[in-house]
Amino acid sequence: MAQATANLTDIQRANRQDLLSRFLYVLRRWPIFPIFIILTLIVSAVFAPFVSPNDPVKQDLRAKTDAPFWYPACGTKTNPINGNEMKEVPWLDSCRQTGDNFYILGADPLGRGLLTRIIYGSRVSLRLAAVAIIVGTVVGTSLGLSAGYFGGIIDELIMRLTDIATAIPYLLLALIIVIVFGQEEYVIVGVLALASWPGIVRLVRGQTLQLKSLDYVSLAMIAGASTPRIMYRHILPGVTNTIVVATTLQVGSIILAESILSFLGAGVPPPTPSWGSMVSDGRDYLSSAWWVAFFPGMAIFLTVLAFNFIGDWLRDRWDPRLRQL
Repeated sequence: MAQATANLTDIQRANRQDLLSRFLYVLRRWPIFPIFIILTLIVSAVFAPFVSPNDPVKQDLRAKTDAPFWYPACGTKTNPINGNEMKEVPWLDSCRQTGDNFYILGADPLGRGLLTRIIYGSRVSLRLAAVAIIVGTVVGTSLGLSAGYFGGIIDELIMRLTDIATAIPYLLLALIIVIVFGQEEYVIVGVLALASWPGIVRLVRGQTLQLKSLDYVSLAMIAGASTPRIMYRHILPGVTNTIVVATTLQVGSIILAESILSFLGAGVPPPTPSWGSMVSDGRDYLSSAWWVAFFPGMAIFLTVLAFNFIGDWLRDRWDPRLRQL
């Protein structure tokens, strides 16, 4: 009887280890958590009016820097988590207002809900990043194909232009452009697109130099195919994987650049919610209301990290030289 019980225990332990091994294998093979973060971000941005608990621009000065939901209500003498007196819990030196509005992640210095503004801020970040990435990808791909395919003076001019664009301090240039032309959305998109095309030009040019010497491209030339057809029908599909990987890796950088501009006051003008401006609003309250800057900063961190993980995963999956799984 004891032997049978021991055997059953060993079988159960082996099954648990096998299940854990399969779970870890799935986590290594598929970026589940980054995909979950990105999908949550997209769904929140698309359905912001339905999932946000408060108005993103309505102010309530009575709830200024209101604490998150786990803080005790103002007037409570004990901590509801463990029953200790408030004075014995130094990190709970604030309290939550008990007014009409309930702020899950707290409120900013103007009494606006942080969770709601983070949700609406994801709309701004994703929209600007998407348009800037599309513009930068189209420009960078076209220039890279032209430089790699034609070579000669065209290649020299395009690559020197790329070197100049890379050498210019991007943040300083962005601030000058926004100050001169104003904080319009199309201006910010153009500024963000300036940061995305130089890297794509170099990658596409390198791939084009390799592909144009292959036999199927030479056969297309002999068959009398036009130059645009060869470039966009025969060479472009060969560099699509590189473009997708580079674009995915740059989404996080574009979102971070937009947040920096908003933090410096050169991004989307208020009262439109923006993660960078929310962090800027909370920098004066780090000692008394840390949540005002922490949660928008965490949203930036998780979003950039998720897109970087997705880009690395795509690169490892599509490049046989880097494939490890």
